[in-house]
Amino acid sequence: MARRAMAEQIRVQRALAQAGVGSRRAVERLVIEGRVVVNGSPAVVGQKVTPTDRIEVDGRTVRTEPLRALLVNKPAGVVTTVQDPQGRQTVLDLLPADVRIYPVGRLDLDTTGALIVTNDGDLAHRLMHPSHNVPKVYEGLFSGQVSAESLGRLREGVELDDGPTAPTRVERMRRRAPGGTWLRLVLTEGRNRQIRRMGAAVGHPVKSLHRQSYGGVGLSGLRVGQHRPLRAEEWSRLRRRVGLRDTP
Repeated sequence: MARRAMAEQIRVQRALAQAGVGSRRAVERLVIEGRVVVNGSPAVVGQKVTPTDRIEVDGRTVRTEPLRALLVNKPAGVVTTVQDPQGRQTVLDLLPADVRIYPVGRLDLDTTGALIVTNDGDLAHRLMHPSHNVPKVYEGLFSGQVSAESLGRLREGVELDDGPTAPTRVERMRRRAPGGTWLRLVLTEGRNRQIRRMGAAVGHPVKSLHRQSYGGVGLSGLRVGQHRPLRAEEWSRLRRRVGLRDTP
């Protein structure tokens, strides 16, 4: 029993990160600033807590939860926000409500495909940070017949209103569509509606867009609107990719 009790003790900043308060670095700042209280006393960095301890941030109780990470095959028409002021269906409406989890980045309303949701704050923060160059594979139907020149522009970088895009891996797909061209793109950036803006910039607006994988985690066998837990090896691989220990 004593060994079990010891095993349940974790550092307060890790407990807060698991609860979705923020990354460990962010919650460590909260502790240093005196905004975290454990059982009525100010917390200190590195302090050990258990699931029975009462943790408060800025006077509000935080419910610590087990870490979860899921892969969702997002349908079109679903927004990737926690709440939507327009009352539209959100990706969280597709998921179990027993644990608070949050989308890692966004897919726009009409884009479908791979979306990771998690309360692993450290992982989410690093996956979204551009310095880690996490690859995201998209399949898109572009209007018209995309020329070799346009392919070259997409690959080398396109000037957008927020600056030029980074070099992008782009290849034609064998998939055919009347009046359009299917392309597979691998992005390591995460700008808002980036591929759609790239297509418009080279004169080939995107008609359909699907994200096939995120960080090497793909949708094989997962139908639209369904979700599944990340497999242990997928979770560990993602964490190693962004410089974290392979087990949270």
